[in-house]
Amino acid sequence: MKIVYNIQDIVPYINWVYFYYAWGVHNQSDVEKYRLRQEAEAALKKVEGRYHCFALFDIFDACSKGDDVIIRISDDNQVTLPFLRQQHPGSDFLCLSDFISPADISPTSRIALFSTTVSHGLETDFDSDSYEKMMMQLLADRLAEATAERMHEEVRKNYWGYAADENLPISDMLMERFQGIRPAVGYPSLPDTSFNFIIDSVLDMGQIGIRLTESGAMKPHASVSGLMMSHPKARYFSLGKIGEDQLQDYSRRRGLPVEVCRKFLAANL
Repeated sequence: MKIVYNIQDIVPYINWVYFYYAWGVHNQSDVEKYRLRQEAEAALKKVEGRYHCFALFDIFDACSKGDDVIIRISDDNQVTLPFLRQQHPGSDFLCLSDFISPADISPTSRIALFSTTVSHGLETDFDSDSYEKMMMQLLADRLAEATAERMHEEVRKNYWGYAADENLPISDMLMERFQGIRPAVGYPSLPDTSFNFIIDSVLDMGQIGIRLTESGAMKPHASVSGLMMSHPKARYFSLGKIGEDQLQDYSRRRGLPVEVCRKFLAANL
């Protein structure tokens, strides 16, 4: 499913706290934050209609098998999503596959893959003015995240429908008070950016203008990708450090040389 949003449809979902941090005014007065937000919202109104926000997702039947999740693309096509498990002392030893049922328990678990982005021009069309360029790049980042928030709401309530009766204000959504989780690639529970190659092979992120670098980083930079999981007990966690044993196992499950995986997971070794 591909969705194109107008910018003003996404603005209510922006988490301004992160915008203030990115701009470096999070410790300044509310007056300064208000002034900056007014300026940012005016800038977004000026570009309405010229640029858009994009979402791409699909929902699949799935089952877990150890630290992997197997998704069914069609009757004769399955894709394996390999995950990593906490193994440092004091952790809960969690893995994202824990939130998907094994096939012998429930054959009807589901998982969704997604990506969101913005029109490329929001990052490239403002080079003549350094202040405007910085403003639009930071807003582009927030819009990509806000698009994921809006899309996830629609998935929960309509497309997947596992929370059809949800009635949360946006402020509660930004506090992640909805059922399920939306772990993003590159974030603590899913740190391997090369996971994007798997998502791209399933969704074809080029449909919304995203291309991948050799490391799996997305262009435009203002893009988000990841998973949506519905389990009521699903929660976010940080993978932390993993050992050589898990690196070797992950390499086998990914079908990649150990040294390639070592490069992708350097920060977690």
